[in-house]
Amino acid sequence: MIPINHNQDPRLLAALAAGNSSTRLEAALAAGTHADPGLVGTLVARCAVEPDFFVRDMLTWALTRLPAEETVPRLLAELRSERAQARSQALHTLSKIGDRTAWPAITPVLLDDADDDVKRSAWRAAVVLVPDDGREALARQLAAQFGRGDRDTRLSLSRALVALGDVIEPVLRTAVAAADPAVRAHARATERLLHDPDAGFDLAVDEAKRVVALGPERAGGAAC
Repeated sequence: MIPINHNQDPRLLAALAAGNSSTRLEAALAAGTHADPGLVGTLVARCAVEPDFFVRDMLTWALTRLPAEETVPRLLAELRSERAQARSQALHTLSKIGDRTAWPAITPVLLDDADDDVKRSAWRAAVVLVPDDGREALARQLAAQFGRGDRDTRLSLSRALVALGDVIEPVLRTAVAAADPAVRAHARATERLLHDPDAGFDLAVDEAKRVVALGPERAGGAAC
């Protein structure tokens, strides 16, 4: 159990765990506004169990208002939690803090976590925290996930790769020549987003599937 600073306002601590989500949201806002480092443990622990998306987002904001030397170690410890939400929210918050000293904790295990929410959060954190000399290796790791998961997972992967920029072009060239048509279609959709960020993902996927099915020349003719 994470110790609580007994100098903290007990009303705030109670509000953070209240049954009403609006009360918890106001409490998280107050915690971020006052930015008391003594609340780090309480806020991190609450992130692991908070059921409401908007409250979780406010808890993350509150944590970003606190000194990184206080928050980052607590968040790194959460990455080893058995609770998927604890891992996911810690990764999300680390991506918002942007402290690159956290990069070594973004392990291949997290990048391929069994829980899709954790995996997507790890991808987003990775592209924010990766050092410049690690971007190509990260692109290769992420590209190994092409063709997997549901629509939201595939979109998250494409966005993460696109955020890495032109370093992903070699892995895209490899993936569009893969034997698996799902991998080829996903890679082509990502390639489209890289060169046209305003393109809708679903349209990019449809076009990529058409190219995979018909071949580039026939697909181009069919689009005319």
